[in-house]
Parts: sequence; structure tokens; C-alpha cells
Amino acid sequence: MTQTLETPTGVPMLLNGRQDRTRSFDVADFPTVNGREEEWRFTPVKRLADFFEDAGTDAKLTVSGDLPAGVTVETIDLEAARAHGILEPEDRPAAIAAARAGGVTHYSISADTELDEPVIIRANGTGDDTVHAHTLLTIGANAKATVVFEHEGRARYSELFSIVVGDGASLTLASLQMWEDGSVHLGQHDALVGKDSSYRHIAVSLGGDVVRLNSNVRYAGPGGEAELLGLYFSDEGQHLEHRTYIDHNTAKATSDVMYKGALQGKDARSVWVGDVLIRPEALGIDTYELNRNLILTEGARADSVPNLEIETGDIEGAGHASSTGRFDEEHLFYLMSRGIPEMEARRLVVRGFFHEVIQKIGIEEIETVLSEKIEEELSRSVL
Repeated sequence: MTQTLETPTGVPMLLNGRQDRTRSFDVADFPTVNGREEEWRFTPVKRLADFFEDAGTDAKLTVSGDLPAGVTVETIDLEAARAHGILEPEDRPAAIAAARAGGVTHYSISADTELDEPVIIRANGTGDDTVHAHTLLTIGANAKATVVFEHEGRARYSELFSIVVGDGASLTLASLQMWEDGSVHLGQHDALVGKDSSYRHIAVSLGGDVVRLNSNVRYAGPGGEAELLGLYFSDEGQHLEHRTYIDHNTAKATSDVMYKGALQGKDARSVWVGDVLIRPEALGIDTYELNRNLILTEGARADSVPNLEIETGDIEGAGHASSTGRFDEEHLFYLMSRGIPEMEARRLVVRGFFHEVIQKIGIEEIETVLSEKIEEELSRSVL
């Protein structure tokens, strides 16, 4: 059982918490999931039975994308992937995905490479068979790149995505979930952030019936910076779940998490769980996590659970904020008092709500797509 204490500053401290979860590439180390486990209690596990079965299929996504000079792709085995220092899976579907993927797709960005344009990789689903995948993205020391993975079509997709950021490197990785109706996507994105390096992870979930992404960070040396951004818009019957875990295991590192979501329609559901572990050796770190949810209609539900586990008081800062609510009536009144009709005023509030995340992404192609997709959502809105 987790024991809760309180620090002199009033910040909750959990003992025997997140760090005690199983980590392994051996599927047998993970028990069968029944939905009562802490990490699965918000998830519709009955709709995911095939992802918990240790069985392979021949199904694949169709992947395309032009790779510039300095970027290569090859298929390697798990042993070669582990030699890069990748993190071990933390749940059963991720372990199964690694075991049943039939190899690791390794994208490599050479040391000292600086890419002026984003690398865009498109993954398209073509059916309802279960797809297992293990992807590895490595970026060498002092390199700088932006990589975007776009997921479209229809699929039942389970992935382990391993990221290794070399010392002094700067990587922005964006994962866009634009699936068709009927799709399911379970993903674990694990990043090992090197000394004095910068890592930005962007998760955008707009499509699919069920999407559950775990975005995890650990540091390979001091001075690393991690920023996790998320945006989601859940419609009727859609379950969008995002979990973030920052493992502050070294000194002088920083992390910043910002996720924002809107929900509309009967049984629209979102879940955000943010875990931050500050270990005894994580001296002088600074961390903050924020989640905001905007409920647009009756029948929608958002769960937001921030957690801090603090094992040292010698830090620069640690905080979190979480809120779920309806429209800000003062904003609506301000807009309507200037002659803007109520329906348009409500849509302006939604656009402004997402703007803070969109402008931080810093990738023009993604910002344009997101603005268009949000407009599509609002055009179907029952505000």
C-alpha cells in the first residue's frame, strides 16, 4: 500500500509509489490485466482484450516518409536496440508489442546533424487486425531535429516507442493520432534524455475510438530538459487517455508538462494522469505539470490526476495544477457584450483555450493541421 507523507512546504510525498512498478521485456513478468489495477482503472480494458494476449499477427501499418541526409532507417533485433540503453516496458501491452513486433524499426539521426525541416513519417492503418510494433529513434550528440509521426486510417495498434537523446542534442518528437472511427491505439513512448540535452514530446489525439498513450522520461545525465505537450478533443463515445511520467533520477534537470483537452457529446471521455518522481539524487531540479479540461456538453467526463513523489527537499521547484470545468462566463459575457453571437463567442473561447498549447509546438505544419482539425470539431459541435 502506498504511504503518503507531507513535506514542510505542504507538498505531498508518496512512499513505495511509481518507482516500484514492474519494468521488463519479459511478458511473463506482467500479470493478466483485469482493470482493477491502479494503472488500468480508468481504461476500458474490455475493449482491449487482444492487446493483453501474448500472440503475434502478420498485420503491419503502411509506413512512408522521405528521410533527409543524416537520417537512416533499418530493422534491428531487440538485443541491438537494448545496447542503445533503451528503457524497459512498464506495462503488459508494451512488453507484448516489443516481443511480437518482429524486429525493431530503428531511425537514427547522426551526431552533429542539424535538420532545418521536420522529418514527417506517415503510418497508415488498413484493417482491424492487431498490429504490434517497436520503434527506436536515436539522435546523436549535439544533433538537432524534429520528427513527426502521423497515424491515420483504421487500425488496432499497439506500440513501444523507444527514444534515446544524445548528450547536447535537441529533439522534438510529435505523435499525431488522427485515426478513423473504430481504431484503437495503445502506445508507450519512453525517452532517455542525455546530459545537457533537450527533449520535447508532443501528443495530439483527435481520432480513434480508444487512444491510450504513456509518455515517459528518464535522464542519462545532469542538465537535461524535457517538455511534454498534449492536446486532445474527445467526441461522443471516444476515450482518449494520456499518462505522463517524469523520473527525475539525476541532478540539475528540468521538466514541464502541459496537456489541454476539450470534450463534447454523450460518453465522451478523457483521462490524464501525470506522475513525477523526484529521487534523492535529483538535487536542484525544477518540475511543473499542468492539465486543463474544458467540458462543452452534458454527458462528457474528464479525469485528471497529478501526482508528485518527492524524496529530497533540495530542489528548485515542484508543482502541479489541474482543472476541469465549463466555459468561463466572464469571457462569454465580454465577447457577447461586443456584439458577438453566443455560438460564435463559445467557439472563440475554445480556440483561445487551445491556443496556448498550439503556439508552443513551434512546428508550422502541425499548427496548421491542428487549427484545421479543431475547426472541423467545432463545426460538428453542439455548443
